[in-house]
Amino acid sequence: MTQPALVVEDLSLAIGPAQVVDGVGFSVAPGEVLALVGESGCGKSLTAQAVMRLLPAAIRQVSGRVRLGAEEISALPERRMRELRGRRLSMIFQEPQAALDPLATVGTQVAEALRLSVAQARPQVRKMLEDVGISDPDRRIDQYPFELSGGMCQRVMIATALISGPAVLLADEPTTALDVTIQAQILDLLRRLATERQTAVVLITHDMGVVADIADRVAVMYAGRIAETGPTEAIFAAPRHPYTALLLASIPRLSDVPKSKLAVIEGRVPTPAEFGPGCRFAGRCPLADAHCAEATPPLRSVGDGRLSACFHAERVR
Repeated sequence: MTQPALVVEDLSLAIGPAQVVDGVGFSVAPGEVLALVGESGCGKSLTAQAVMRLLPAAIRQVSGRVRLGAEEISALPERRMRELRGRRLSMIFQEPQAALDPLATVGTQVAEALRLSVAQARPQVRKMLEDVGISDPDRRIDQYPFELSGGMCQRVMIATALISGPAVLLADEPTTALDVTIQAQILDLLRRLATERQTAVVLITHDMGVVADIADRVAVMYAGRIAETGPTEAIFAAPRHPYTALLLASIPRLSDVPKSKLAVIEGRVPTPAEFGPGCRFAGRCPLADAHCAEATPPLRSVGDGRLSACFHAERVR
């Protein structure tokens, strides 16, 4: 059996007394695309930052282990982590204009991932910029981030993350600022990267359309916990958690009657201060009972390689 490229076990993060990520775990194999899906604020991006060991100062890691290949990286010295970041473990950040250095040229920043100067790596940098859809790459290499659009800066970040051929790529909403045509190109590039280079990709997104296009497996998060995991096709066909089912039902379809009301998930996501002892979706769930409000449902097998954190998984339709 192939060793997973990345394994996250029992990851919990807290801000003060509030646990914002609670017992999250998943693995991704070489050549596989795993989509980490959920609403804004559910803990997706914090999970990725914890894997990279780039958490904000206000957030502390309560528990959890992260393994990159055969190497446990949770407690590595920062010097060793710097060696891994950008080479074996790369990340595409959600806000590229904040992540890019405004005083360094595009070529300098992309070449830095190879530990080379832009003069030494110019052919590789040019090819990478071209691959992510940047027109006139020879001119862009010598430009600064403030001379580019937001979408173009996002593509520069993607090029920087991909150029070193990492074993694991964490992509945090990588197509948010891009138009539909470029989004399709980037998703195709990520898919080909996974297949051709056997790179493991963790795609963080709230867009179920993107998930359907690219992901092999899905991990659905809600309020800091994993609600359901499984193969993409199986989850889209027959979800086994009420949140996943309602999330899929809220997606507009071409077959919908014109001007018909969109399906919505009633209620709101609880804040960390409001997290109780039971299921965090209980207050919005049509299947919830007293037991759901009192006890935390374990993430259990529901067959076909799928896991669901719901006491009523078999009743979900």
